[in-house]
Amino acid sequence: MKFETAYSLTLDDKLSIYDVRDLNFDETADFDSDKDSFLCPNDACRAAFDTGSNTLSTFNAKNVNYQRTPHFKNKTSTRHIDGCRYGSTHKTATGENDDEREENFPSEFVLTRRQYERKAPLTGAEGNIPQDAAKTPSNRVSISHSTNDSTPDKTSVFAHPVECYVSNIDDKDKLKSMPLKIGEHTATYWTFFKKIEYLQDNKGLIYWGKIKAIKDYTSSFRIDFEKKVWLDKKPYSVNVYLSKKLIENYRKRTAFLEQIKAAVDSERALYCFFYGVTPELKQVPSKKNPEQTFGVFSANIENLDHLIIREAPGVD
Repeated sequence: MKFETAYSLTLDDKLSIYDVRDLNFDETADFDSDKDSFLCPNDACRAAFDTGSNTLSTFNAKNVNYQRTPHFKNKTSTRHIDGCRYGSTHKTATGENDDEREENFPSEFVLTRRQYERKAPLTGAEGNIPQDAAKTPSNRVSISHSTNDSTPDKTSVFAHPVECYVSNIDDKDKLKSMPLKIGEHTATYWTFFKKIEYLQDNKGLIYWGKIKAIKDYTSSFRIDFEKKVWLDKKPYSVNVYLSKKLIENYRKRTAFLEQIKAAVDSERALYCFFYGVTPELKQVPSKKNPEQTFGVFSANIENLDHLIIREAPGVD
């Protein structure tokens, strides 16, 4: 059985698998999921067993690029109390691989990144750890997570709503019924995700499209989209630019560079999803004749946390 939320013994909090991925790649965070212990998110179930041995495993927690939905899953040795819904071994009647679809739709994508505090008991004068130190509540500035075992309905990790959309692209009725809030705007997943060629329809959406090419300028990149925008019966190319400063200051710089450099030479069909900017029509000088200009819809990406390059089979 796969599930998206687990209790982190290191952070003393319930994390989604997307939180774990985000922390694994974050160069400013002292975190390694291989060194953590993940336990059942059901409080009663977790309390019934020894935390040192009754752990869960992760799937796609560290892969920069993944094709199947990340999740936590039970080990053969993992035990659950009677009635715990995470103890089920039920498989779908159709035999569908349970890795292929994200079923936990967050109802809100929070633009402020969640902050985590490691559980760090203070050491006494003689080197002993006070018994109550580990029980002291942490003062976290974070997304509000419920104390029960249900999946959090908010996320600050962009990969989560994108995975919901991509992995359920064959179920348009579900995408049209699931609500999503970003900032002050609430709509359905189907409405929020807008193909790049229709970016003029509305601002403030999650735009996406198939990548035509990625221009590598050594320290910066430009992503060109395959589809064009039509304006006044004329087609215009669309691109987004990732500046040197943006990349250098990115907390997941190493993972991002690994991903985008692999994408530059990839022969696979790749797609770019981004939020926070809307490409606008700009006049760009021609390389052959700088005195002449041509129109292109372009935008400078402002936050790499809100951009993803990935495979997305079936979206076209």
